[in-house]
Amino acid sequence: MHRAVRLRGLAGGSLALALVLGGPPARADTLEQALIAAYTNNPTLNAARADQRAVDENVPIQRSAGRPTVNGTVTLIEFLKQAQVNFIAPERALNAGLDLAVPLYQGGAVRNGIRAAQERVAAGRADLRSTESVIFSQVVTAYMDVIGNEAIASLSANQVEVLEINLQATSDRFEIGDLTRTDVAQSESRLAIARGDLENARANLVGARERYIQLVGLAPTDLQPPPPLANLPLVVDDAVDVAVQNNPDVIAAIERAEAAGFDIRVAGAGRLPRLDAFTQGSYQNFLGTLGSVPGTGSSNQVATDLQAGVRLTLPLYQGGQFAAQRRQAQAQAASTLENAVAIERDVVQQTRSAFTSWRAALAVIESSQVAVDAAELSLEGVQAENTVGNRTILDILDAQRELLIAQVDLVTARRNAYVAAFTLLAAMGRAEARDLGLADDVPFYDPAANYERVQGKWWDWDTDPNPTVQSPRTVDIPAQAADVPTEDQAGSGAQDILEDTKAGEQPAVAPQP
Repeated sequence: MHRAVRLRGLAGGSLALALVLGGPPARADTLEQALIAAYTNNPTLNAARADQRAVDENVPIQRSAGRPTVNGTVTLIEFLKQAQVNFIAPERALNAGLDLAVPLYQGGAVRNGIRAAQERVAAGRADLRSTESVIFSQVVTAYMDVIGNEAIASLSANQVEVLEINLQATSDRFEIGDLTRTDVAQSESRLAIARGDLENARANLVGARERYIQLVGLAPTDLQPPPPLANLPLVVDDAVDVAVQNNPDVIAAIERAEAAGFDIRVAGAGRLPRLDAFTQGSYQNFLGTLGSVPGTGSSNQVATDLQAGVRLTLPLYQGGQFAAQRRQAQAQAASTLENAVAIERDVVQQTRSAFTSWRAALAVIESSQVAVDAAELSLEGVQAENTVGNRTILDILDAQRELLIAQVDLVTARRNAYVAAFTLLAAMGRAEARDLGLADDVPFYDPAANYERVQGKWWDWDTDPNPTVQSPRTVDIPAQAADVPTEDQAGSGAQDILEDTKAGEQPAVAPQP
């Protein structure tokens, strides 16, 4: 698999060690740590792995149809009433039998059933890749939502603080007759709106933190800036070409279509002859209750029997059952073929949309940065002009509002760009543990290992231990508070966005030449 992206965090090694030793980490400060925690502890991902292990068992189940079978029977009979003409009627009998059957030819049903099961194993592995990619995309989104909402909440809190100072200054100037009651009312109105915006920002921040806990299983603390994403495509056609070849949903659909083709052969095998070799042995003991044969004075209480042979079964007429099953399999195969095309269309649409959203977010970053710079300059000019009487308090309030809106737009655009870029990589099939370099820091779950373990098993009593829950619960994690950090107290990731907002830095997902 092509390694398109590498995520590296300074604390990644210590987190991996904690996971190996069995103790969950107390925090996940970097995006790499968050992804590793989700890779190990996310219940949806762990459930998908268990589902794949169940799919693996279809191969030995299909193989068992072509293996010998041995059945034993034991019957104890009490003869409660015998015919009056039966002079040697026994009171009871013990019968035992042993049947051995070896299928020699079944029309290819076993062979094609195994092939269909193997194709579905491959499809299941692709589904597992897809689930992993979806979980990682959700984690990245939640991570960036926490950072972005922290930054927006900090900006909103700062806006409230600025407007509170502004209202106090306006009130003081009103007291000395320099301003009117209208100026004070305008300041009060803007402060009330800013406080409402702050409450919304707090609610959004709590929601983002709780979503993060749901996916990662840990509470967000001091989230660090996300690392750059590498090998993003320069043109959309390159992205689509990679996605069509590597997207796990497309691969799974193709594998299922292949499996459906083998299902047609399995259904058709019902019309073909079947050849079995068999051996049957029986043992009968009347337990001393068999009367003697008249005229001989003796009876044989024990009887044994042994047979061996070959049985040919030739279906002549089954009421159209096998023909209907084959037509049914053909219709289902046609459905899987069409479904494969539909999924490929979806992937093409997702890839193109993600590429467009990513490039649009980059453009929005540039325009928003220009808007922030212009709004800052405008606010400084309006404040200076207000000191000489050329601007009103309302002009200052409007300028402050415009600056906040531009800053929030820039923060949102930076969040959207990173999420869209990762979504694009996911659509291209390059957003999984091995692509991100996580397999070097945490025990990698290889679905092929379980398949190799179970595919050749034949013993009826070979079972696995009873399942246990692997994913930790989150009910014991305290509910996230609506506290809003200041710019100095915000997490490193939020501070980074705020600093980039002021400095005009390029985002971590800018296209590479």
